Amino acid sequence: MAQLRPQDKAMLLRQHEDGVPWTQIAAESGVPVRTLTRWSAQHRADPTSRGLQRQRRTDRGRRRIPSELVEMIEALALRCPEPTAAFIHRRVGDIASDRGLTAPSYSSVRAIIAAIDPGLRTLAQHGDAAYRDQFELILRRTAAGPNEQWQADHTLLDVAVLDPSGTPARPWLTVLLDDYSRAVAGYTLFLGAPTAEQTALALHQAVHHKTNPAWPVCGLPDVLYSDHGADFTSARLERVCLDTRIQLVHSRIGIPQGRGKIERFYGSLTTELLPHLPGHIPHGTNGEPLTDPTLSLEQLDAILEQFIVTEYHQRPHSETSEAPADHWGASGFIPRAPARPEDLDLLLLTAATTRKVQRDGIQFASTRYVSPVLAAYVGEHVTVRFNPRDVGEIRVYFNDGFLCRAIAPELAAESISLRELQAARSQRRRDLKRQLRHRRSLADALPTDTRYVLPETPEAEPVSVDEVPPRHGLRLYATD
Repeated sequence: MAQLRPQDKAMLLRQHEDGVPWTQIAAESGVPVRTLTRWSAQHRADPTSRGLQRQRRTDRGRRRIPSELVEMIEALALRCPEPTAAFIHRRVGDIASDRGLTAPSYSSVRAIIAAIDPGLRTLAQHGDAAYRDQFELILRRTAAGPNEQWQADHTLLDVAVLDPSGTPARPWLTVLLDDYSRAVAGYTLFLGAPTAEQTALALHQAVHHKTNPAWPVCGLPDVLYSDHGADFTSARLERVCLDTRIQLVHSRIGIPQGRGKIERFYGSLTTELLPHLPGHIPHGTNGEPLTDPTLSLEQLDAILEQFIVTEYHQRPHSETSEAPADHWGASGFIPRAPARPEDLDLLLLTAATTRKVQRDGIQFASTRYVSPVLAAYVGEHVTVRFNPRDVGEIRVYFNDGFLCRAIAPELAAESISLRELQAARSQRRRDLKRQLRHRRSLADALPTDTRYVLPETPEAEPVSVDEVPPRHGLRLYATD
């Protein structure tokens, strides 16, 4: 209730003198009836305007709490764990009594505690990290154009898939996100802990043109922003950034605020895509999926790309008010491309063991790869690099220099991953072994072949010992 002037109080009292009840005046003015009657008594005692003025406290200026008690209250309130106001009031009251001082009231103690700087209290009770997250200024990195800055990060997805052996496993996802448009530049989905190889594969997909024409994001970024993971600080990624003139920037250790945009994309996946998939793992289930997983890693990869290209890239973003794909290409800029794409492949793609060029090409992963260029290198040892997402072709290097791209004729017509190829071969081998066991069981069940078995000879009847005629031999003499 606002403080009323003496003339305003007099107008309310005059209404009562005119016959208006106190309750009606209280309802219309918001002043309690008890306060109105007290004003009326004061006005009768002193009809002048001084009777309705606010009375000054007789102890004003003498109620100040000693500074030493204030410091005690603040010191106790900043202890960790934080004590209750009741404990501080009793503790300070005992100290004040021992020192002959007037103990502060409970409300005064609470007021002193509430007046402590919130940053100081947070630092004292919760430590540096909590203070930094709540009170330190944040420099938000905002790109002014496409490919000016990409963010890179990993996350363990809340879904289970079946690994090649049929065992449920949670996959990891590495994403490169364009800071300006919020569009996904590239990603890689894999099982096992994040490595520099997986990061390189995600960067390789992000830089190159996609096979899906509805996914336009490509080119080299000016800045690659990541955390301090071992794969992001690896010598391999540093060499890639140095050779492609990408500035590699790491966030401060333990400070994730600068990666909020990519975390928001992960939130979209967690809330919009994963709950619709078999094997989804909700929070609070200790890693146990609600339903049995049925998807393979390759199937989840295809679903993820469909979600990114057809849903996430096509709907307006709340901050940019424009679809990420449209916002990325709206300016009409030309993405910066590597001077020699083959050199980028040398840096990013997975390196295989050395292979010898045969007359019919290169044998790799039980597949024959051919190229007209290989005709001049028969008998030479070359290095093979490949993209696990598509083993329809391999990159061949000779003496650390790019030689050619070799293709597998039976795989070149479609995109097939190395995992799919290995799984198909394993399945084919299992099918053949199953057929072999079946055929052998049929052969074992056939009757015995007796075409060339000799007839059995009749057994001689046993002769009794008594019937054996005596044996007569020649008698020999020593003089013979």
